[in-house]
Amino acid sequence: MAPLDPERDRAILDATLELLSEVGYDRMSVDQIAKRARASKATIYRRWAGKPELVVDVICRRFDMDTSPVADTGSLRGDLASVCRGLCELVERKHTLIMGLSSTLVSHQELARTLREHMPTRDLGGVRALLERAAARGELAGPVDPGRLFAVAEALVWHQMIFIGPPFGADFVERSVDEVLMPLAKAWSAGGSADGVR
Repeated sequence: MAPLDPERDRAILDATLELLSEVGYDRMSVDQIAKRARASKATIYRRWAGKPELVVDVICRRFDMDTSPVADTGSLRGDLASVCRGLCELVERKHTLIMGLSSTLVSHQELARTLREHMPTRDLGGVRALLERAAARGELAGPVDPGRLFAVAEALVWHQMIFIGPPFGADFVERSVDEVLMPLAKAWSAGGSADGVR
């Protein structure tokens, strides 16, 4: 992607997110995004190939911007709880948009394919750092793939949102950490490189 002024970049992402919430993917156009962001279509197309790439960038980057930093609580359990709470807060804030995007991804294979291609680029530095801290403290026997563990945390939150619904209570976070995330992290770390890091 071509370099873009950060302020212009944010304005375009904001406009895309707003229009997704207001009119949905089908009815949103690059023309509307450009008008709301006070940018030219040429500026947008210099950075993004089209609407699917722009929406994927919003999903991958803007959601990451809105996620709370992972706290260093001094323990693996506390850090994983921080990750889980951050995901819950994000999903609660973006509930309507996320539900709308879920149905859109099912009906628009091009958008879903573009999203799958870009997901490996997500910034998991905070999760990687908390796992490295836990290993240094002796809480984990070996390395754990941050992407795999974060994917499980996301799946727990999505399941809760879709089938049970927010708000997410402290008990949900505690159960997710104590019954799923901690046991998985410990099992994967004990499995060594074959199961811990791919």
